[in-house]
Order: sequence, then structure tokens, then C-alpha cells
Amino acid sequence: MQIENTRKTALITGAKGFVGAHLAQRLFAEDWDVHAIVRHNSDISPLRMKQPALTVHEHDGSTKGMIAIVADAKPSVVFHLASLFLIQHQVSDIEPLVRSNILFGTQLLEAMVVNNAYALVNTGTSWQHYENKPYSPVNLYAATKQAFVDILQFYVEATSLRALTLKLFDTYGPADPRPKLFTLLRKTAAEQQVFAMSPGEQLIDLVYIDDVVEAFVQAARLLMENKVVHHEEYAVSSRAAIPLRQLVEIYGRVINKKLPIEWGRLAYRPREVMTPWSTGKTLPGWRPMIGLEEGIKRMETISE
Repeated sequence: MQIENTRKTALITGAKGFVGAHLAQRLFAEDWDVHAIVRHNSDISPLRMKQPALTVHEHDGSTKGMIAIVADAKPSVVFHLASLFLIQHQVSDIEPLVRSNILFGTQLLEAMVVNNAYALVNTGTSWQHYENKPYSPVNLYAATKQAFVDILQFYVEATSLRALTLKLFDTYGPADPRPKLFTLLRKTAAEQQVFAMSPGEQLIDLVYIDDVVEAFVQAARLLMENKVVHHEEYAVSSRAAIPLRQLVEIYGRVINKKLPIEWGRLAYRPREVMTPWSTGKTLPGWRPMIGLEEGIKRMETISE
């Protein structure tokens, strides 16, 4: 579905990322004006190549600078996707995690309120719900995402800000630059070198990138139609999690190649997610349309 009526303006954080870049492309296709916030001295040439019409704002790290960016963009909706993702952190990661996942987002909220920009689509993670608990962070990354949500709660209660948080599971699709599972499996299939993995019993919940982007567009639509009160949270889930071993089998079958996996050579990580969060609400008006096998086919066809 498309967001109709008058031309809209989007301000995106994380537009250089996999999901953010696809979201920007979708919004351009629907005739939005699209602005992106990047860090000072960031290499924006990949953004310019893909989206020459994108308006890019460099953030100098200050709250004052963020206020100026939002004032210039005048967004109808802000899409907050930027974050520092780390499965396991080191001592040296503390400051970057706090700056990226808490400070930057808080500056964004303050800038929105100062400029009377009151519609936010925020990005959370299913890893805020280890072992299906109402809140239990898998790692420090997930804890910082929750910390931002707690700060967001103040702004929605104390101001006119309305927000909708989409909690993502694993995302995949063509031309994904992230060193994630399918990137590793593709390399293994091509080189035919033995790849060590865990026992493979953990369940994986995968959502194809087009479906993920549709969730963000639907979230924006609900905000612009004034169907969001204060802050609401939803799970962007396939509702069809499968064991990692089965996922690898399906991938090998779709690409018609044998994958030399050595199962059980690696131990599970501390706080490994064996069963994904399954109690989150589904975003009204959204459901995943692309099944796993179809998604893999699309991914591999376009990636060739």
C-alpha cells in the first residue's frame, strides 16, 4: 500500500544501513521528500550514488546541531533506525554504545519537540525480550535500546510526541552488506570450505526486507492518520521461526548446493536466543507476505 494524499517529508536516521537504505528507496518511490542524518565526516558517496535526490544533514554531535537539522528538514515523520549493534561488547564499546543508542536518540527527541515534529517511528529489537520475558535484554545493545524507550516514554507523556516502536527480528534480502548468516552461507557454498557452527537447535525468525520496509511505511501511515496514542510497540515477526539447521537445509536446497557445515563445533553464545520472542503484538494492517523460500530465491537472484 502507498501513503496517499499530499507530499510528505521523511527524516531518516540510519539511512546508510541495510533497512534504512531500502526504506529511503521505498519512500522516494512514493514521492516523499527524504532527508537523512549522518555523522560528521561520514562517507556519504554510497548514499549519493543510490539516492541522488536525498538531502543529507551532517550531525556535529551536539543537541543544538540536531535541533537545526530537524528545523531545516521539517519532517512529517521521523524514522529512527540508527544504532550501534554489537552481539557482545568489549570495555571500549561502552561509550560508543551509549552515544549511538541513547544520547543520539535523546537529542533527536528533544529536537523534534522543539520543532513541533511529533511523529516518530522508532526501531527496537526482539532481543529486548530474552526467554520471552516482558523485558530481559539479551546483551548490552538490547539494554541500550530499552533505555532509549524509557526516555522516549517521558517525551510522549510530557509533550505532544506520538511514537510507534517496531521491534525487529532477523532481516534479510539482496545486496546485504552485513556479515550475517546468509552472507556466510553464500561464501561457504561458493568456496566449499568447512564452516563451523553451533549445534543449530536455536529457532530463527526471518523477515524479508520488503516486508520490513512495509511495516515502517504502515507505521508512518498510522501516525499520520492519528491512530497512535502516545507510544505503541509492535513485533515485526514472520511468526514462522525455524531451527537453524532447517534454515541451512532450505537455503542449500534453494541454491542447489551442498553446504559443508560442521554442526556442534562451536558452543552457543552466552545468553543465546534459543526461542525468539513470540508474545509481541502484530502491527495493525501489516503481515509478512514473502515466505522464506521465496525470499531466498529473490535474494539470490538479485544478488547474482
